[in-house]
Amino acid sequence: MTVQTDEHDRSMAFAEIALGQIKALHQPAYPRNYEVWYNYATGYIPSLNQTINEALARNGTLTGAEIEQIYDTYLSPARLTDRMDTVGGQIVDEIEQVMAMIDAAVGSATNYTESLASATQSLGSAKDRDGLRTIVESLVLATKDMEQHNHRLEDSLKASKQEINQLQVNLEAVRNESLTDPLTSLANRKYFDMTLDKAIAHSTATGEPMSLMLTDIDHFKKFNDTYGHLTGDQVLRLVALAVKQNVKGQDTAARYGGEEFAVILPATALQPALTVAEHVRNAVMTKELMKRSTGEHLGRVTVSIGVASLHRGDSAQSLIERADASLYAAKRCGRNRVMCETDTEVAPVPAQQVA
Repeated sequence: MTVQTDEHDRSMAFAEIALGQIKALHQPAYPRNYEVWYNYATGYIPSLNQTINEALARNGTLTGAEIEQIYDTYLSPARLTDRMDTVGGQIVDEIEQVMAMIDAAVGSATNYTESLASATQSLGSAKDRDGLRTIVESLVLATKDMEQHNHRLEDSLKASKQEINQLQVNLEAVRNESLTDPLTSLANRKYFDMTLDKAIAHSTATGEPMSLMLTDIDHFKKFNDTYGHLTGDQVLRLVALAVKQNVKGQDTAARYGGEEFAVILPATALQPALTVAEHVRNAVMTKELMKRSTGEHLGRVTVSIGVASLHRGDSAQSLIERADASLYAAKRCGRNRVMCETDTEVAPVPAQQVA
């Protein structure tokens, strides 16, 4: 887990960059402007940085309207809700159109039924061949009209089905975006919290084991300060990839915050969880970093990992606290190692903190 002082220093560095940009572009230091430039400094939203860089390349500055648009697009708390509402509204509209088509089909079927009934009555009273021919011709015409209407209805329903399927895909994409960390493509903290609660409830109900792994990048602040936050982002993505490649399909890998990652390991006891953690640690350590802009080799990155397994009566908080204590112990004992709650070096969590 990141030491509080390190987190303070990092956030202050980002704040200085943000205020420097505001000053350089002679913009008012409104909270919204500051939020846009602070997120630009962190680099956590690559699409935001790209939009700003393109605007600066075109005009050399950002207007108030452009800042407002960037905020609404990337940072506004309501943006994903608005997109969900928009797609949801489109689905409702499409369903209403389908219902209208069904109503029209019911009306046509009723008319056709009435035509058949009328023809049946007329057949009984027909006195010659000409009268019978007229009745049959009207019945054939009604049948052709009904057939054409059914073809049109079938085409319209197919088109509506395709549209609804696409809208469902769009809605799922928005939902996934709201639960995904944009920099690393792992689950975000919101999704982690929801999944951990569900995993604990399932483990408690079934008696299956469950473990939690917390990972922190060693000396990340120093690395970030030395090579810049863009290279720091590259490190975060590298570690995220190593985590993702070494967990099973049922496991949940998430960005817990800053340079911290978490993995929820359902149906996994402590010893197998330690094996997963060692695989992640080794995978990170074997990758050598290179600065893309210069081709400079930057050496290797290491991680420290803490692991804890679910105990009877555990809450999400108590499980996280034990994994966190194991992570702190790994840091204290020299970093680049995996430690768990049963290691003697791990300070026990005070009993009053355990639910």
